[in-house]
Amino acid sequence: RTRTVTVNILGDVAYEGDETLTLNLTGPLAALLADPAAVATIRNDDTYVFIPSDGYTTPETYTGYDKVWQDEFSGTSIDLTSWGFDVGGGGWGNNELQYYTAHRLENARMENGCLVIEAHREKKGSSNYTSARMVSKRKGDWTYGRMEIRAKLPKGVGVWPAIWMLSTDWTYGGWPESGEIDIMESVGYLPDSVYGTVHTKRFNHVQGTQKSVGLASKTLSTEFHTYSIEWDADKIDFFFDDQKYQTFSNRREGPDAWPFDQKFHLILNVAVGGNWGGKMGVDQSIWPQKMLVDYVRVYQ
Repeated sequence: RTRTVTVNILGDVAYEGDETLTLNLTGPLAALLADPAAVATIRNDDTYVFIPSDGYTTPETYTGYDKVWQDEFSGTSIDLTSWGFDVGGGGWGNNELQYYTAHRLENARMENGCLVIEAHREKKGSSNYTSARMVSKRKGDWTYGRMEIRAKLPKGVGVWPAIWMLSTDWTYGGWPESGEIDIMESVGYLPDSVYGTVHTKRFNHVQGTQKSVGLASKTLSTEFHTYSIEWDADKIDFFFDDQKYQTFSNRREGPDAWPFDQKFHLILNVAVGGNWGGKMGVDQSIWPQKMLVDYVRVYQ
């Protein structure tokens, strides 16, 4: 005879990936069990993204600044007049493991008033992961200003989210000659740390001379925080929740030290592995992982 065993499964708002349920039957009375175990896969097909209400929010206005560009991510699709996509794999100069896609909802989409950039463990070309790298190049480019981004970060060993800027026109040459401003970087094996960094020809990570400062927070992946810079002809100040923690000054020593008198654009991405992000390996059990971005605002 056949009997049915009903198992009720209660879902929640925390993404945990697919899980395996094993049901073992023991101690039958007056019966034999042909197969005492049943195995089932609980598939995560929930499209709901939990948006926490906790976290820091910056003011809408700042004395001496006008808001010149913004994306509040309040629509139903990514605004392609503001953002483009970098596409491809190949390591991206850092031996990263992901393939960046374009216009693929699994990797970049709008949900519940936020931009979601999500990395997946899946095959794409020669890469074993997919993700997205969104850029404002030729759609939002600035020399000087206040740039602020409110975001909640992914977590787990192997993730490498970044909010950063590169030169639009590469006036002084390739990288690092034309400069890089890392408004926020975090690596999963240091889950309580974020970093603000400047790279130039004189100061860069290849030489170990980059100008970088880190700070600690235990809520990077559970709450929203605001990552900002204030950049002018004299200096770049870095802020975490409006608290300044680093200043990189223009010492008037030429573009090798200060290439930051040109137009730069914003980049939002979640990388996987790489020279820094994968320094302690990549935990294959944590995927997918997502960075949520509540808003991007630029003031001048």
